[in-house]
Amino acid sequence: MRIAQVAPLFESVPPKLYGGTERVVSFLTEELVRLGHDVTLFASGDSETSAHLVSVCPEALRLNTTAIDHLAHHIVMLEELFSQKDNFDIVHFHIDYLHFPLSRRENIPNLTTLHGRLDIPDLQPLYRRFAEMPVISISDSQREPLPNANWQATVYHGLPMDRYKFHGAPGKYLAFLGRISPEKGVDRAIEIATQSGVPLKIAAKVDRADQEYYETAIKPLLNSPLVDFIGEIGYPEKSDFLGNAMALVFPINWPEPFGLVMIEAMACGTPVIAYPSGSVPEVLEEGRTGFFVNDVQQAAKAVAHVSQLSREECRRTFEERFSATRMAQDYLTLYERLTRRATREVLLLDDGVSVA
Repeated sequence: MRIAQVAPLFESVPPKLYGGTERVVSFLTEELVRLGHDVTLFASGDSETSAHLVSVCPEALRLNTTAIDHLAHHIVMLEELFSQKDNFDIVHFHIDYLHFPLSRRENIPNLTTLHGRLDIPDLQPLYRRFAEMPVISISDSQREPLPNANWQATVYHGLPMDRYKFHGAPGKYLAFLGRISPEKGVDRAIEIATQSGVPLKIAAKVDRADQEYYETAIKPLLNSPLVDFIGEIGYPEKSDFLGNAMALVFPINWPEPFGLVMIEAMACGTPVIAYPSGSVPEVLEEGRTGFFVNDVQQAAKAVAHVSQLSREECRRTFEERFSATRMAQDYLTLYERLTRRATREVLLLDDGVSVA
C-alpha cells in the first residue's frame, strides 16, 4: 500500500528530546515499512526514517531559533503533499485540522489522528463545518467534547517491543517525565515525594509558554533535598530513567488524551501512580499496572504499596496492548476500509449515481 504520513514540523521524527506526537509517527512509519508498505514521510529535514522522506524545512522548528512563523512551513508542506497526491493510496495526517479545506477539495482518501486536547470551544464550529472528515481518537475519553465528529476508531499508541528495556528490580526513586506546565502536575509530584519521603527525579522540558510558570511556581520547589531536576531527556536515556524508578508519578490535572509516558513506563516494567483523568483509566489497570489516586495524600500512601505490583505484569500488559505492531495493524485496517469506500464512491459517481 502507498501511504503518506504527515507529521508536525515542530520536532523531528523521531524527536531528539521531548515530543509525543512525532515519536508515535516515527514508530508507526517504521513499523509500516517493516511490514512491506511503501511509505512516504512528510517531516522536518533532520528526521531519520527508513521511509521516503520529504522535507520542506531543514530542521525541527522548535530547535530552530530563526523560525518565527511556524504555520508558513506547514502550508508549504501541504502544498508539496497535494502536488504528489496521485502517488498515494491514502494520506494519514497528524497535524490536526490544518489540511481540512484542501483535503475536502482534493477529494483524496485520508484520515487524521487527533493527538491533542479537544475540550476547546473554538473547535465545535470547525468540526461541525468539516463533519465529513474521518478522524481517529487516541482514547475513547478524548472524544467526549466532540461526540458528533466523524470518528472512525480509537487507536491506542504503541511502541516497538525492543525499544524500552525491561528492568525487573525497582529503583529507589519516583520518576516524573514530560513537560512542566500546570496541567501536568509537577508541583503535585514534588508534594508526593515530600509526603512519602521518597526521592523524585524530574526529567522535563519547559516550553516558552510555560517559562513564567516554571520560574515562579516550580523553580523554588526544586531546592528540596528530595528533588533532582534533570531537565529534558530523549531516547535512550529515557529507558534507564523510567526503568530504574520505583514508580512513575502522573498527577495530571487535565483530560489527558493518551499519555505516552505511561506505556513507556510499563514497557520498562515500572508501575504508574496516576490521577484518573482523561485516558488514564483506559491505559492503566488498577492494581495491575498502577494505582489511581485522587490527591497527594492518597498518592503518598500508594508509594508505600507500589512494590506489591508485579513489574513483569506491567511489561506483559504493554506487550499485549501497546505494541507498535498492534498499532500499525489497527491503522492498516482503517486504511483498507477508507480506500475501499473511496473506490466505491468513485465508481458510483462514474455511473452517474449520487453518493451525497
